[in-house]
Amino acid sequence: MGGSKPQAQRGGLPYRRTAPRQKSPIHVSLRVTAGQAVFFGKVTGFVRYPQEPPVPAKTSSAGRADAPILVVQLTDTHLMADPAGVLCHVNTDASLRAVLDLVRANGHRPDLLLATGDLSHDGSPAAYRRLRELLEQTDWPVRCLPGNHDDPQALRDALGQWTQPVTDIGGWRIVLLDSTVPGSDAGHIDEAQFDILERAAALAGDRHVLVALHHNPLQMDSAWQDTMMVDNAQALFRRLAELPRTRVLLWGHVHQAFDRRRHHMRMLATPSTCFQFAIRDGRHELDAAPPGYRWLKLYRDGSLATGVRRLDTAIWREALAA
Repeated sequence: MGGSKPQAQRGGLPYRRTAPRQKSPIHVSLRVTAGQAVFFGKVTGFVRYPQEPPVPAKTSSAGRADAPILVVQLTDTHLMADPAGVLCHVNTDASLRAVLDLVRANGHRPDLLLATGDLSHDGSPAAYRRLRELLEQTDWPVRCLPGNHDDPQALRDALGQWTQPVTDIGGWRIVLLDSTVPGSDAGHIDEAQFDILERAAALAGDRHVLVALHHNPLQMDSAWQDTMMVDNAQALFRRLAELPRTRVLLWGHVHQAFDRRRHHMRMLATPSTCFQFAIRDGRHELDAAPPGYRWLKLYRDGSLATGVRRLDTAIWREALAA
């Protein structure tokens, strides 16, 4: 999200197919024991599953030709050079580890993990190396794109082939757009990125297309946040209107869940793996909602099911108040 605030310091319901007080830093970790996710730290308890039961691994596309592709989106991890770094009272390394363990605890075995920007808060090579180490431990295929807090070159150097812009998986083509602008928190899709989009769509054949970027292309009704959206969003939507096999437009940046339809597309945003924002009366503020991730099941007919999973709300709020 934006560079001016916050400064770094030392569950949503699934959609079926068709400001914290000034407290001490939160250090949260999570492990899985006998199928239950357990927090360790100041607060101990079980992660509950209010949205739906864990999805068995066999629902992955592996094993059945007609099974949906399972994509997990993580976004706005905001890792720093110092693994003990704290942002908005959250240790971002610990919260990312907790969310990754939540993915496992929910039984999700992604066919693809998408990490949609602001992967590092300070653009440090050390943060990207640590992110790579964490994600390599999952053994899931990974694709990443940069956000406004990232150093795109450092990200590409550390994450290598994970940053390739076009990936085919089953009956879907995943297209990653770089919406970053050097020296700016706002987003922009330049002609080189439009060329990637149009060529990828033209060569997709019978595949459906999911497009991912970091910045929001729609207003979030926040005077502050909306200054940092894609500044040529209408040009993006004009291009997408000519690409009817584009079924999903997915982004991060806003640190909150969002779900809307526009013509042939489902437009989705996802909570951060660390701190969250809320919009109230046109103003943005920090939200005590817990970190989470988005899952998407992409079907061969172009339909999808999606939802957001979060760490246990009661435990997270107790940790914030500690």
